Amino acid sequence: MTTTQYLLEMEGISKSFPGVQALDNVTLNVRPGTVHALMGENGAGKSTLMKCLFGIYSPEAGEIRMNGQKLHLPDSRAALGSGISMIHQELHPVPHRSVMENIWLGRLPLRGFRPFRFVDGKKMFRDTEKLFKELDMDIKPDTIIGKLSVSKIQSIEIAKAVSYNAKVIVMDEPTSSLTGNEVEHLFRIIAGLKRRGVAIIYISHKMEEILRISDEVTIMRDGRQIGTWDAKDLTTDLIISRMVGRDLTQRYPERANVPGDVLLKVEDFTSPIPKSFRNVSFELRKGEILGVGGLVGAQRTELIEALFGIRSLSSGRLTLRGKPIKIRRPVDAIRHKMALLTEERRVTGIFPVLSVLENTVVANQKRYEKPYFILEDNKRREDTDRSINRLSVKTPSMKTQIRYLSGGNQQKVLLARWLLTEPDILLLDEPTRGIDVGAKFEIYTIIADLAAQGKSIIMISSEMPELLGMSDRIAVMSEGSLTGIVDGATATEEEIMRLAAQHTA
Repeated sequence: MTTTQYLLEMEGISKSFPGVQALDNVTLNVRPGTVHALMGENGAGKSTLMKCLFGIYSPEAGEIRMNGQKLHLPDSRAALGSGISMIHQELHPVPHRSVMENIWLGRLPLRGFRPFRFVDGKKMFRDTEKLFKELDMDIKPDTIIGKLSVSKIQSIEIAKAVSYNAKVIVMDEPTSSLTGNEVEHLFRIIAGLKRRGVAIIYISHKMEEILRISDEVTIMRDGRQIGTWDAKDLTTDLIISRMVGRDLTQRYPERANVPGDVLLKVEDFTSPIPKSFRNVSFELRKGEILGVGGLVGAQRTELIEALFGIRSLSSGRLTLRGKPIKIRRPVDAIRHKMALLTEERRVTGIFPVLSVLENTVVANQKRYEKPYFILEDNKRREDTDRSINRLSVKTPSMKTQIRYLSGGNQQKVLLARWLLTEPDILLLDEPTRGIDVGAKFEIYTIIADLAAQGKSIIMISSEMPELLGMSDRIAVMSEGSLTGIVDGATATEEEIMRLAAQHTA
């Protein structure tokens, strides 16, 4: 029998897609009872490698071994049966079913004898309670999952992974939707899993998390493994230079924008939904980057969606260039030269099975209309080609389906989509979420250039350094209320956190 110090070995893994070599002879070795961080820019191949491990993709070369034994993983069920579980970045629960049904989906406990077998609800409830007790989670098993916050659903996904008695758990950006306290709880769960000998493969762009909880770090670039190091020997700057292949001493671009006169005035914006945003008033100047900070649940996204006409108002006035306007639906906002980059690009942004071209021009189709409902294809290709060059979108061609692009390049395509509508005001909701440090700088540069051209930008961000590094002013929300607006040049993290935690009831 083969013996090895590693619980999991992935050796010589290669995988390609049309026009893209996603993985090129990658090796990943993970020890039991450790957190092994997997890092790299978007498009480096991290997610593709994990999908090969979880049976979603079949590698074209290489082999996967667990405890020295070769695995055949034709699908996710085989991976789960082999002790491998994965928590995806995008959560897809069954919203109208209970927490316990979501956890045991596909393996519900049954009672009785064939053909008269029924779901054993009591056993399922007890098993879920026991699982939650082990993980110190305070969630009622019979709660409808659609009523829970994203952070609670994230916790439930972790519990589900543990319920398979997995020996290897892949966590893809597990803290992207969690508050500080919830992150600490997650880290306690991870520590408990380590004590049980479970190996965690941890994907995150948050350097502080990686250096805090990881035992080893593997860095990938352009589909290749750059190397594996002990976490204690790494620093943030060292990780960044190895990820991007160059030193990245400047995190944020120099900005040349000079905010001018008031362009947009928001007064008394109040939602008809209880515990949502209320009595929010602020001004946005021409050429200004107005950051919006706050903790999870502060109602920032809801406020911006109301500004764009996606959500209704019970009260509120809007003034653009000194004239009152009404925005009841997104088409009104677009007519007034506004654009919205949504928080969840894969859910409410991209059309995954359509090409880069179709995703770029979709918000501006009237520009290409010819008689008899024919579209002017040459013009669409010209605009897409110009957008790809302008924003440095990395894609094999404009005909490539956008789902094959990295997160950062998908985000650039969405920016290109809205820039073709020639907006004066851009509403950016978490524009760099799930994007690596190199692509972040490129997005920041685009935002800074737009502001220098006189575009006005409202940017929601949950990352404090991003708010401080990119904003002219920072509006802070707490529990649906605007608790303060501070100057971006002089604001401190402590000042913003104090406003974000302010109780407004």
